[in-house]
Amino acid sequence: MRQARRIVVKVGSSSLTTRAGGLDADRVDALVDVLAQHGGTRGREIVLVSSGAIAAGLAPLGLERRPRDLARQQAAASVGQGLLVARYTASFARYGRGVGQVLLTSDDTSRRTHYRNAYRTLDQLLTMGAVPVVNENDTVATDEIRFGDNDRLAALVAHLVRADLLVLLSDVDGLYDGDPSTPGTRRIEEVHGPAELDGVRIGSAGRAGVGTGGMVTKVEAARIAAGAGVPVVLTSAARAADALAGRDTGTWFHPTGRRAAGRLLWLAHASTPAGALTLDEGAVRAVVDRRTSLLPAGIAGVEGEFTAGDPVELRDQQGRAVARGLVAFDAKELPRLLGRSTHELARELGPEYEREVVHRDDLVVLGP
Repeated sequence: MRQARRIVVKVGSSSLTTRAGGLDADRVDALVDVLAQHGGTRGREIVLVSSGAIAAGLAPLGLERRPRDLARQQAAASVGQGLLVARYTASFARYGRGVGQVLLTSDDTSRRTHYRNAYRTLDQLLTMGAVPVVNENDTVATDEIRFGDNDRLAALVAHLVRADLLVLLSDVDGLYDGDPSTPGTRRIEEVHGPAELDGVRIGSAGRAGVGTGGMVTKVEAARIAAGAGVPVVLTSAARAADALAGRDTGTWFHPTGRRAAGRLLWLAHASTPAGALTLDEGAVRAVVDRRTSLLPAGIAGVEGEFTAGDPVELRDQQGRAVARGLVAFDAKELPRLLGRSTHELARELGPEYEREVVHRDDLVVLGP
């Protein structure tokens, strides 16, 4: 932790807002005090992934609790996002630090050019001494209001910016082997791999009632980041200074894998498939074992309504998802191409059809 130079810190709604909604200025200032003191020194750079936009918008809109319908969630996010960034801007200004707002959607990061643009923006903000404040672009999300949760977003951002460390801040000071409020439970200090958590009961709800996550989402985010080669510390917002100073706190997740090709991690964990392609046995072996592109000849069926460039799921004959990729054809084009070679298609339909349905550069194999 002490050697980490580029750090992603994620903080949840419960650490920034009151139970009734609305930002707690003292809590925001306390977090910024820690980030300012431990970031910008010794060459350190901090990227902040912050929840709280929807929660911050509740009170100004007269909402007593987080709404369930998407339209009112988006309205609350629209109001709250401005308040959240304004609060961070004022708080970091006490230390002479600027703030840059970065709103992401999964589409911004699974497509090649969008991924590069997102990386360049974040990297340039850090180079210029500003603190990027990242959040899901809640006001325009259509399928869901979030990637799944901002914990998952933080894990993916840590990989995007090539961070040395991910710090997940919660209202609990680490992962416990049971309910932390139950006598006799103990804090799990280190996790070397997912198998070590087999049999551990992990809670799914936060205590404050304004967020969407919980310990389940944080452990999943830690698994994603650690699997991509980024170590993770999970602790409470009150212990943020200890985490950034390298003192013993929370739960340390050791890296379990190496850094993968950038945007493919987003494709695997953040994209929502618009459809599915069923592969024959030969195509499954080619895609999964040999990591080749998917050609029309290996496709046995098409499901869903999608257009070229959309993410699709690749399934075996038993219906199991084996991979995910960005498709190069519209769904309505594919039925007449199935089972046919690209050379045959080029002769009959033209040279533009002599190409892959999913190129290997736009394809990620899913784990078991």
